[in-house]
Order: sequence, then structure tokens, then C-alpha cells
Amino acid sequence: MIAMSLALLHTGARLSVTSFTVHPSTVIGIAGVAALYEKGMRVAGREVPTEQTGRARRPATRLFFYGALAILFLSLNGWLHDLSDSYLFSAHMVQHLMLALVVAPLMIMGTPGELLRPILALPGITPIARWITAPSRCFALFTIVVAGWHLPPLYNYALLHHPVHIVQHLMFLVVSVLMWWPVLSPLPELPRLSYPGQMLYLFLLSIPMAIVSVYISYSDTVLYPLYASAPRVWGISPMNDQMIGGLIMWIPGGLFFYTIISIVFFKWQQRDGVETRAGAQVDWRPI
Repeated sequence: MIAMSLALLHTGARLSVTSFTVHPSTVIGIAGVAALYEKGMRVAGREVPTEQTGRARRPATRLFFYGALAILFLSLNGWLHDLSDSYLFSAHMVQHLMLALVVAPLMIMGTPGELLRPILALPGITPIARWITAPSRCFALFTIVVAGWHLPPLYNYALLHHPVHIVQHLMFLVVSVLMWWPVLSPLPELPRLSYPGQMLYLFLLSIPMAIVSVYISYSDTVLYPLYASAPRVWGISPMNDQMIGGLIMWIPGGLFFYTIISIVFFKWQQRDGVETRAGAQVDWRPI
């Protein structure tokens, strides 16, 4: 506990609405990703015939990707970062959900297939990509990483060692991209699940998250002692903070999956309706 308290005192984070802390490592990382993205988009635009590059050049595509990078920056810097690293476990949970449920899907939505095909063309990459993007493996990797990092020994270790904390966030982001792949894949070579398959997949994903949430919310002890030694914010006790964090993962996180399931259902019904109308037109066409 003493070591954790000393670590807290040396974080350097001060909670203030008038200051916005920025970590150079996040700026360098995000700028590097943006540069690679733009280079890939230019290469895709040159190598793919013009009539096939409409999607790669659509402003909405870039808007999704740069929206993801903007949210990533705001999640890893400023007020949310300071709250999550030095004051509130519940704020840390919000940060993790932003990475998993907002940044990751927007990054996929902002990445056209034309940008990824040159990577698949490299020797040996396609079999590996097909193996790792199989829905069962995406599910398993996301579940293991998220559940594992919320175990007290690993979580507390990450809080005490900033390089490990960076690795934790990178792992969350990578497995979250994989988690969304069977639902949002932009590549027919690494296909999405069918609409019914997507609905079942998303429902199953909500179960392990709920289990982790219950474990955190209903614990009768403080699982992450660093937050117990932190200065109190808004009068929230350590136990209440921990319970709120678990509930944030459980309720908003679960509702998010159910919302996407509803969207997939309506897309499925819309597609079937179009196919039914098209079939009816063919069936009733005069001979």
C-alpha cells in the first residue's frame, strides 16, 4: 500500500478543468498511424483503377478514421486520462470502453479494403489473417485479454508501471479491432459473419463482459488499492467508485452490444425485404 501511495504521489497528474495534460507518446503514436494511413490511401488510389477507388476517396471514410484517432487522443490525454490514472477506477473503465466500443469500430469503418489488400498480398500473410480473424478466435482473444487485464494482480501492476500500462491499452485496442472484425470487415477475403451470425456473436460477447462486471461490482473488498489511496473526487468512496466502474462496463457496455444487435437485425430484415420484392417482380413478370 505504501508503494502504491508513493506511485500515486509521483504521477504528476493534477485534476483541473483549466489544464489539459498531453502525453507526447500518444501524439507521436497517433501521428504515426495517421501518416501510415495517408500513405496507404495514396498507394491504394494509384494501384486500383479509378472506378474501384470511390470508397477509398470518400470523405466519410476518412472522417470515420480520423474521428477514431481524435477520440483516441481525448481518451489517452487530458481530463479523462488524469481521472482514470490517478483518481477514479470508474473513469478508467470509461476509458477502456471508449477504446473497445468506439475507437476500434470507427477505425475499421474508416479503413477501406483497398488499403489492406497490399498487406494481404505479402507472402504468408493471408493464411495468418484468415486464422486470426476467425470469429471464434476474435471472441476468445478479446475475452481473454479484457478479463485477464482486469484481474487485480495484472491491473494493479499496470497502474504502477507506465510502460506496462501502455502495453495494456495497446492490447485492448488490438483485440477490440479483432473483436469487431466479424461484424465490420471491409474485405470479402476476410468476410463478415452473416446477419444472424453477427447477432449471435454480439450477444455472446456481452456475456463475459457481464461476468467481469459482476465480479467487480459485487466484490466486498477494494480490488485495486491504488484508487483507495487516491484523493477523493466528488465524495465518491473507493468501494462506490469500484461498483460504479463495474456497472459502467455492465450496463452501458451491454446496452451498446444490444443496440448493435438491433441495427444488424433491421439491416437483415431490410435486405430480405429487398430480395423478396425483387423476387416478386421476377415471378410476376409477364411472359
